[in-house]
Amino acid sequence: METKSVHFKTAAADALKDQDLRQAMEFAKHGFIGKRTAAVAGLPEWDSIREDARIMKNHVLENLDHYLLAYEAAVINNGGQVHWAQTANDAASVVVDICQQVQAKTVAKGKTMVGEEADVNGALEAAGITPMETDLGEYILQLGKEPPSHIIAPAIHKTKEQVTELFHEHHQQYGLTEKLVDRAALVNEARTVLRDKFIAADVGITGANFLIAETGQHILVTNEGNGDLSSVLPRTQIVIVGIEKVIPNLNDAAALLRMLARSATGQEFSNYTSLMSGPKRADDTDGPENFHVVLVDNKRTEMLSGELREMLRCFKCGACMNHCPVYGAVGGHAYGWVYPGPMGSVVTPVMVGLENAPDLPHACTLNGRCADVCPMSIPLPSLLRKHRQATFERQLMSPSARYGISAWASLAKRPRAYRLVSRAINKVLYTLGKGRGRFKTMPLAGGWTQSRDLPAPQAASTFMELHKQSLKTNQPTNQPTNQPTGQPTGQKTEKKP
Repeated sequence: METKSVHFKTAAADALKDQDLRQAMEFAKHGFIGKRTAAVAGLPEWDSIREDARIMKNHVLENLDHYLLAYEAAVINNGGQVHWAQTANDAASVVVDICQQVQAKTVAKGKTMVGEEADVNGALEAAGITPMETDLGEYILQLGKEPPSHIIAPAIHKTKEQVTELFHEHHQQYGLTEKLVDRAALVNEARTVLRDKFIAADVGITGANFLIAETGQHILVTNEGNGDLSSVLPRTQIVIVGIEKVIPNLNDAAALLRMLARSATGQEFSNYTSLMSGPKRADDTDGPENFHVVLVDNKRTEMLSGELREMLRCFKCGACMNHCPVYGAVGGHAYGWVYPGPMGSVVTPVMVGLENAPDLPHACTLNGRCADVCPMSIPLPSLLRKHRQATFERQLMSPSARYGISAWASLAKRPRAYRLVSRAINKVLYTLGKGRGRFKTMPLAGGWTQSRDLPAPQAASTFMELHKQSLKTNQPTNQPTNQPTGQPTGQKTEKKP
C-alpha cells in the first residue's frame, strides 16, 4: 500500500462545486435514511439486539487471538488454507502468489473493502493478471478508473446519465451499441457483459462480512449474487478479510445479520446471504478446488491495543456516512482514501498515518447522528475527538489553529473572564452589524464567510444574559402549593374538637 497524503479541505471545496455529485448524493441520501428508519422501527427488539451485539463484539476483541486461532483450525479442518498478512502490501503479495501458483490469467473479484486497502487490483495488473470487478457499482468504477466513494454503494456519486455514457463507451466491443437510459436496462446490459467473465475466471476473490470461529465458515452478504458466482465458479477461491470480522458462532451471526441489512440498505434481509466453507467436497456439485483465506491486520492490532479499540466493532454497514451532513455534502472521494465518512475519519488516520490525514478528524460537526444510528454503538464523535487531541499534541494543526485553541482553552477555564470577553465581542459585532444584519467577511472566520455570510448578533446582550432575562420574564407569579384541592391558599386549618 502506497502511503498518501489526504487533503480533505481542498478536495471538499472542489466537491461542493460539482453539480453532478450534488445531484447524485441528494438522490441517494433520502433513500438510505428513510428506508433504514422504517426497517429499524419494524424491529421492536432493535435496542436489545444492539446491546447484545456490542457486548459480544467486546468479548471477541478481548479474546481476539483465541477466536482467530479457532477459526484458522476450523478452516484447515475443512480443507482450506489460511494466510496471515501483517500489512496491506503483504496481503496483496499473498493474493498475487496464489494466483501465480495456479497460473491464473483472469480474476473475478467481488466487492471487498480490504481488497481496496491492499490495492489488490493494482498488484494483480502489475503481475500481468486481469482483475474483473463483478459488483455492479465496482464494475462501473472500474470502467471509469475511479475508486469507490461509499462502502455499500461504491458508485453512489454517479448519476444515471454518467453510467449511460460509460456503458456506451465500453460495451460497443461486445456488440451492445444502443445507448440505454433506463436503470433496469443498464443493469441487464452489465449482466450480459459480466456473465462470460464469471465463467472464464481462473480465480475468484471476495471479502467476507463475518468469519465463524466455531465452524470455519464465512458469511457473504450481497444484493446481486455476484459474490456467490465469484466464489463457486472459479477453480480457486480467495477470501481477503480483516481480522476483526471473526465472531464465535452462527447464533451470534444471526443477531448481527438482523441489524446489518436494516442499517445498510433498509432491508429486513439482503437478497443473498451465503455461508461458505472450504473447497469443493466429493459429493458437491460445484465449488472451488482450492480455498484460501487471507487474514489482514494492517494496523488493526494497533487500534486493538489503543484508545480506538471500539472502532473494531464496525461491520461496515455505512449507516454513519448515510446520516453524516459532511459526507452528504462532499461525497466519499473528498476523504481521499478507501473509507469515507465518520468511520473513515477514524480509520484512515490510523492506516495511512495521522500526519498524512490531519484534516479528517476535523471533517465533522460532532452532531452525533453517526453514533445514534450505529448498530454497533460505536461512539464515533468521541473517537474523532481523540484524534483531534492527537493532532494538537503532535502539532499537526496550523500554528494559528493551535494558538487559537490554546487561547480559547485558557479563557474557558476562567468563567468570569470568558463572560466579560464574550460580552465585549458581542457588543462590538452588534454595533458593526446593526442595519446590515450580516457580515460578508470576518477576521479569523474565513472558513465560514468564503461560502456564506456570517449573521450579525440580533441583540447587544449575550445568549446567557438573554437566557437569564427570559427566565425572569417567564417566572410564574403564583407558586404551586402542596395543599389539598379546595383548600384556600394562605389559610390555616384548625382541627375541631
